[in-house]
Amino acid sequence: MSDNIKKQEMYYWVERLGVSLTPTRSELDMLYLNQLKIIDLMPEMLVMVRSVVAKETFSIRRKPITAFENGISISFQNIINSPSKIAVKEKQVLQQTQPHVRIIPLHVESDVSFPKDINIQQVTIIVSLDYLKSFIGKDHIKFDYLFNNEKTLWIEEFMSPEIAEVANDISITKIPDTLSDAYYKLKSLELLFYLFKNLSRRTNVTHQHLSKYEQESVYNVRDKIAASIDKPFIQEELVKLSGMNVIKLRKLFTQVFGKGMYPYYQHVRMQEAARLLREEHLSVSEVGYQLGFSNLSYFGRLFERHFGCKPKKWTQNNMNRYKNSDINKEYSQIQ
Repeated sequence: MSDNIKKQEMYYWVERLGVSLTPTRSELDMLYLNQLKIIDLMPEMLVMVRSVVAKETFSIRRKPITAFENGISISFQNIINSPSKIAVKEKQVLQQTQPHVRIIPLHVESDVSFPKDINIQQVTIIVSLDYLKSFIGKDHIKFDYLFNNEKTLWIEEFMSPEIAEVANDISITKIPDTLSDAYYKLKSLELLFYLFKNLSRRTNVTHQHLSKYEQESVYNVRDKIAASIDKPFIQEELVKLSGMNVIKLRKLFTQVFGKGMYPYYQHVRMQEAARLLREEHLSVSEVGYQLGFSNLSYFGRLFERHFGCKPKKWTQNNMNRYKNSDINKEYSQIQ
């Protein structure tokens, strides 16, 4: 599918969903569309698989989506294993932001940013709240904050390995037309299962309405924490940055990210530790020192708490898993 055809399809679905975008199409034309796949499962849900890179940094204001009377958008952002095919500057390596899941009510306006030369990969599920409630069953009571339209909620969750694997399958698997809707519906429900499994472990807080200013403040604090994971953050600096008192900041941070600021900081450090072991092939001691741990025994215990085994054992397990995966791919190709 050519880039122009992909853009025409995107424009069609923007109008079909009742979304009013500002600015105009000319600024959307600043996107390289590596991938666009839309699966119409309405009125229950709609699934969109998208991979884009912006030629220049810009943002759009997404108005409420009116195609669903009550619904939420669940976006699984930046699937690690889905490579970009976009032709950009020679030898340029496209960057990605940290993989995460973002949940936004459809009736809320939001700013959608497209940083220059950042590869944005998403599997987005727009789902009716009534359908979602029936899928979850009796346990939907545990997630009542998602079904309250009187509150403007904005929730972000880490992408677990199970979620990343399924999202990646949806992104890269080529399905023939026969039973394709059934495949994508099944995979989307699998994603929702793993997501709600994660959400069930979040720290319990009383959810409250978030203003745009509060959303921006909480994300500024999050970005500050994520930018300096090799050294402890200073709480007073984060409080000053947020413009809130410390109690309110802690509460809203936990509401959005599911963890307090210090547990979030440690979680991000462990995610980076896993990446350095898996992708950079650093030794355990190199990873520990790079992330600011002077006590490698403490680093090992913290890693084990997050991943279930010590860093060295985790690295061996991952090497064996990827080796077996490559063997299976080769066997499949032979067959």
